Amino acid sequence: MSLVNVEKRGHILLIGLNRPEKMNALTVAMFHDIAAAYGRLQREADLRVGLLWAQGDHFTSGLELNDWAETFATGQPPELGEGEIDPFFISGEPLRKPVVMAAQGYCYTCGVEMMLNTDVRIAANNTRFGQLEVKRGLFACGGATLRLQQEIGWANAQRYLLTGDVWTAQDAYRWGLVQELVEPGAQFEKALDIAERIANAAPLGVQGSLASSKLARLQGEVVAKTQLFSEIKSLMSSEDMQEGIASFLERRDAVFKGR
Repeated sequence: MSLVNVEKRGHILLIGLNRPEKMNALTVAMFHDIAAAYGRLQREADLRVGLLWAQGDHFTSGLELNDWAETFATGQPPELGEGEIDPFFISGEPLRKPVVMAAQGYCYTCGVEMMLNTDVRIAANNTRFGQLEVKRGLFACGGATLRLQQEIGWANAQRYLLTGDVWTAQDAYRWGLVQELVEPGAQFEKALDIAERIANAAPLGVQGSLASSKLARLQGEVVAKTQLFSEIKSLMSSEDMQEGIASFLERRDAVFKGR
């Protein structure tokens, strides 16, 4: 049985960690399976959104450190295979389609770092988050030192990055790190509902919105605003734009085709 299950459901790609007996501790092979799934999401035109989730009581207890020791010893990020996209976004190209994440139980180290490279996050109210690396003689090298302060503020981030202490789902919700809290066991269905809403929206509009947002975050507002209207111009002649106008005038739900 695969340790990462990948399933296409309509326009949604479900990516499920499936090592519950080890609290979904992430191996190098699992990293590559997720990276391959992200690559598939990027390439396949009829896929519009990903949903990252996990079987069992915990999203992940973190990296399987023994399995990762050889990778760390190289002093380089994991080498990506053909068609793979780094789920941490430490190397390689960015993902151009959105990912919704559902978390529960432990969501430690690499779990937080994968979450920081997703776009909408749902958490069960029993979720516990943490960057435990300083308790193991390491520091967070999967993106937390790059992005956590952007999400929750400098001092909040350093409070947890420097101590290895755990924070709660309620803390994460208060900071805006997660968008909704649900009862344990309900996180997947809530995340799926949001993923379906994204999948039913105009794909070119969704991807344009995400691209513009990521450009502003990575290169700044000055760079991003120079491309706003040039990108809109290309969408004005799309079939989806015409469908959006027609559905509004006809008072019906739009059916978008991504072209």
